[in-house]
Amino acid sequence: MLTFALTIVRHGETQYNRDKLLQGQGIDTPLSDTGHKQAAAAGLYLKDLHFTNVFASNLQRAIQTAEIILRHNLHSSDMEMVLDPLLRERGFGVAEGRPKEDLKNMANAAGQACRDYTPPGGETLDQVKMRFKKFLKSFYQRMLDEHAPPNQSSASGPSEPERPVIAGLANDGVCGVPVHALIVSHGAFIRVSVRHLVDELQCCLPAGLKMNKVFSPCPNTGISRFIFTLRRAESGPRATHIHCVFINRKDHLDDVK
Repeated sequence: MLTFALTIVRHGETQYNRDKLLQGQGIDTPLSDTGHKQAAAAGLYLKDLHFTNVFASNLQRAIQTAEIILRHNLHSSDMEMVLDPLLRERGFGVAEGRPKEDLKNMANAAGQACRDYTPPGGETLDQVKMRFKKFLKSFYQRMLDEHAPPNQSSASGPSEPERPVIAGLANDGVCGVPVHALIVSHGAFIRVSVRHLVDELQCCLPAGLKMNKVFSPCPNTGISRFIFTLRRAESGPRATHIHCVFINRKDHLDDVK
């Protein structure tokens, strides 16, 4: 068994974000000045945490955000980053590069809610979910191989992890958890991923957290954290327990203009 923490961060702002234009996968823009400041603020917020693994989408807005976060980290600044195209933003097809309002109009014309609508050439929500599931499979295996090899005693992680204590601090949930992965990805992808963790993998949520908050859009450099317990099985690694520590935290952005 292996118990580890996972911190997920959305990339910093780009000019397309500021102008309310869809980027998806085909528009690969860098961070804006504000995006650099947001990423630096996230890095300072997370600076005392030790990341044992770092993954990022291979789009430059995610890469730049991850690089800035690591640059500010006191323990993981030289950590090798794994760039994974499975962590890319949802593809929005013909809507990429166009105003978000155009997507809403296209959805209205199709008689669908904007969040459920797939523009021509875009990815469906199910396709994004399948991408996340594919990532999880390889991610689980990598975490076990690196931190809980098969010949290691099963005592490497508790069978029934305690619910994380939440005090509003950057280290919420990670005290006493030596293995900690960081993922930097994108808003729509993170939203689909969180829904999969909660709806299909029975992730436990903090007491009092409302569902509309759980599934709300993640702000630029919004931070979410989960605690996973994995075990090996004949069919492959599987999560036996997942606890959400917090969702879309943005305390670090209070002083970013």
